[in-house]
Amino acid sequence: MNAIEVDKLRKTFKVQRNREGLKGAMLDLFKREYNEVMAVKDISFTIPQGEICGYIGENGAGKSTTIKMLTGILVPTSGHLKVGGYVPYAEREKFVQHIGVVFGQRSQLWWDIGVIESFRLLRKVYRVGEQDFKRRLDELVERLELQDLLNRPVRKLSLGQRMRCELVASLLHQPSILFLDEPTIGLDIVVKSEIREFLLQLNKEHGTTILLTTHDLQDIEALCSRVVMLDDGNIIYDGSLDHLKMTWGKGREVKFQFAEQVSEEKLSILTAGLPVVLEVQSEYEASVIVPQDANVSDVIARVASGVSISDLSIEETNTDDIVREIYRTGNADQPSKQGVS
Repeated sequence: MNAIEVDKLRKTFKVQRNREGLKGAMLDLFKREYNEVMAVKDISFTIPQGEICGYIGENGAGKSTTIKMLTGILVPTSGHLKVGGYVPYAEREKFVQHIGVVFGQRSQLWWDIGVIESFRLLRKVYRVGEQDFKRRLDELVERLELQDLLNRPVRKLSLGQRMRCELVASLLHQPSILFLDEPTIGLDIVVKSEIREFLLQLNKEHGTTILLTTHDLQDIEALCSRVVMLDDGNIIYDGSLDHLKMTWGKGREVKFQFAEQVSEEKLSILTAGLPVVLEVQSEYEASVIVPQDANVSDVIARVASGVSISDLSIEETNTDDIVREIYRTGNADQPSKQGVS
C-alpha cells in the first residue's frame, strides 16, 4: 500500500511584475501585470507505507511548495495526489487526523504557556480520547526525556528542547504519516543524534511513513533508504542513496601512515595491477582511492605485505560533494568525466 501518491503534480504562482520608473509605478497602481512562475513541474512519485524518504533540493527547488500541497496548505494547479488515501486539500478535516507535521522554523506550540498545556490543547484539536492521550504522552515523554520540561513555558526552552517537544506535539494523535521539514536545523550534534535515533525507532515500532526535507545530508544518510532529488521544480533523481554513491562516488579512500620511510616507487610496485589511484603525501603518508566495486581488504593486505603500517583509516564518499556535483551539472543520470570534486 502506498502512503503517498503523486501524479503529474504542478503548482504555478502569479508574481507581480513591477515596471520601471515613476510612470511604471503609476501604471502599476491602476493596472498590474503578472508573470506566471511554475514552482513544481508535473512531478510524479509514490512512497510506500512504512518508508523513510528524503526529499532534497536547493533553496527554490520546489521542496516547500510540494510539502505544502501534500499537507493540504496549498491547492495544486493541476495533477493528482493522495496522502493516506485522502486528497489533502479536499478532505482536510479527515485527512489531518492521519498526518503529523514538524516545520523546523515554525512552532505548533503556544509560546507563553507550559508545554503540557499546549499538548492538552492539541489533544482537543485532534479529538484524542483522554486515555489514549495519556498513554501516548507518557510513552513519548519517557522516550524523549521531557519530564522536566512539561511545566516550562515554550519561550524558555532551548532550540533542542523545543524541537523534541514539537515532535511529541506532532505525534500525540499517532499519525501514520509524518512530514518533517528541516527538523534538525540549528541543533547541536548530540540532539541531532537523539532525534535521528527516535525517528528510526518510531518507524520500526509503528511503521510510520516519514518524508524528510533537509539541507543536512547526514540526516539523509542516517535515516533514509531512498532519496528524491528536486531541481528547479523537476525530479532529477529518485532512488537509493547507495546507488547514488555507486554512480557518482569516486570510491573509498584508504589513508596509510607508515612506521618507516617508504618510497613512492615501492608503493607503486605494491599496488601494481590493482584498480586503484595512489597518492603519496610524504615518505610516511599515502592514500589509495579504491573504486566502489573493488575490495578494500585486498588493497590493505597488499600494502601491509611490504611495509610496516602504524595507522590507517577508510573514508567513504562524501555525500555533500556528490549532491553538489549533481546540482552543478543539473543531471543525476551520469557523472561528468572529471568525477566528484
